[in-house]
Amino acid sequence: MSDNKDYTPIALDMLLNILNKNDFIEANEFPNIDLYMDQLTTFMDKNLESGKRSDDDKILTKTMINNYAKSGLLPSPEKKQYSKAHLISLTFIYYLKNILSINDIKKIMDPLHSRYFNAEDFNMEDVYKEVFTSEPEGMKIMKKDIERQFKLSKTLFTDAPKSDKEFLQTFAFLCELSYGIYIRKHLLEKIVDAFPSPEERIRLEKEEKKHQKKLDEERKKEEAKKKEALKKEQGKKKD
Repeated sequence: MSDNKDYTPIALDMLLNILNKNDFIEANEFPNIDLYMDQLTTFMDKNLESGKRSDDDKILTKTMINNYAKSGLLPSPEKKQYSKAHLISLTFIYYLKNILSINDIKKIMDPLHSRYFNAEDFNMEDVYKEVFTSEPEGMKIMKKDIERQFKLSKTLFTDAPKSDKEFLQTFAFLCELSYGIYIRKHLLEKIVDAFPSPEERIRLEKEEKKHQKKLDEERKKEEAKKKEALKKEQGKKKD
């Protein structure tokens, strides 16, 4: 295997350099004006370009975005224009769709949209800022972990033939990375399973409204009783 036909050797510096290039969109980089579809896809392609595997890859296509809107995963645009909240939602969806199913993402995004998409005080932009506040520190931790795993792989297969050692160490490193993704995906799915389904959310919201209506009716009855009692008390004083 010394001719390296089965693989290309990798270096730790190359991996860390790839991580350095994976920038995320800063909150202040989202435009404050609504965008049409072509402008939206251009913006996403430009700002998430580091996530492409090849130059021909598309970050988000028109078909994807239209399907997200039709399925209710993404709120529908206003007059074919997409707001800053739409762009932020699509950024979250872009990261999540590489790991979770569309149904799982919808379970996560539905309560986010219902609470913050059109909110005035604390909105989608505020959520985005909070989520990515820890990104620089998180990237430092990730780099250290990647470096640890890479160096650990170099301690394996010490007794393997010299011509095979580097390939087997690379394979071990790939397995280590893959297992880490597998475990994280498993944890993600378990967390998402605790979220109610869209149908369950509707049922719970109806029950909450019904319960609140009952409380309001009871409160009104109690207030009416107090008024009636006060009226009778005032009548007795007059007598």
